[in-house]
Amino acid sequence: MPRWQPNPREQLTRAALSLFAERGYENTTVVNIVERAGLGKTTFFRYFRDKREVLFGADSPVDAAGEIAAAPAGTSPLEAVAAALDAAGAQAFTPDRRETLALRQSVIDTNPELQEREALKSIGLAAAMTDALRQRGFPDLTSSVAAELGTLTLRIAFDRWIAAANTADFATLARQVLSEVRAAAAQ
Repeated sequence: MPRWQPNPREQLTRAALSLFAERGYENTTVVNIVERAGLGKTTFFRYFRDKREVLFGADSPVDAAGEIAAAPAGTSPLEAVAAALDAAGAQAFTPDRRETLALRQSVIDTNPELQEREALKSIGLAAAMTDALRQRGFPDLTSSVAAELGTLTLRIAFDRWIAAANTADFATLARQVLSEVRAAAAQ
């Protein structure tokens, strides 16, 4: 019987991601994951409902709506969204997580069901940002457009950030992409 080890959630996540990459998501079982991690099934189910939750179970470490709400008064809608992207860079997309998040994304990219789940999370993020912008007093359309541009910026910046050739931090990339998106929208 496996004994308690420090940071079992992280051990299970690393084991699952490596197995998903080696065998494919569909060909990996919870039993495979716990065996690779050297832990028991009970430990797995203490942290995750199923193997999909290894990829999607953790709530976002960044409260985008909260960051938008906390932006200084007089901030434009896109600058409020940029504040949320800055927080994402500082809290979630850190250099020590880059390799793990790149591997996670490569697993998602190979499975249509996982891609759909990722898209739903993006829709939820856009809705939360839209609501936060509305609460700041911006019109509905302005809030919706700024939130959608924010999620587009996030997706493009994330793809650039996990690219093997990248050396920039996430927040820098997000600000660059936001400038590119603004320029594209202005045309």
